[in-house]
Amino acid sequence: MLLVPTADQIPLVTDANGVVRISKSRVTLDTVVTAFLEGATAEEINAQYPSLQLSDIYSVIGYYLRHQAEVDEYLLERQRIAFDVRQEAERRFNPVGIRDRLLARRKPQG
Repeated sequence: MLLVPTADQIPLVTDANGVVRISKSRVTLDTVVTAFLEGATAEEINAQYPSLQLSDIYSVIGYYLRHQAEVDEYLLERQRIAFDVRQEAERRFNPVGIRDRLLARRKPQG
C-alpha cells in the first residue's frame, strides 16, 4: 500500500467576535495553547476538554509551534482586550463593597 501524504485542514475557526476556536467546539485557541504552555500533554488537554478530538489538539499544537510568533501576538491582543473589558466592568460596576451590598439585600426588611 502506498501512503500518500495530504495537507490536512487545521481545525481552527474564527467566530463573529474574532475569537479563534477549535472547530466544532466552544474551546478557544487560547485555552489549548495556554494548557500546552503550562506543560499539559495533548492527552491531558483532551481529558480536560473531551469535546475536542485528540487529533485536533495535536494539529492545533503543531500549528502553534509552526506559527508561534503570530499566535503569541494574537494571544497578547486577546489578553489586552480582556483587560480592557475587565477595567470597563469595574469602572461601571465598582466591586468594592459588593459582598456587603449583597449580604444587605438578604436581610429581612423592616
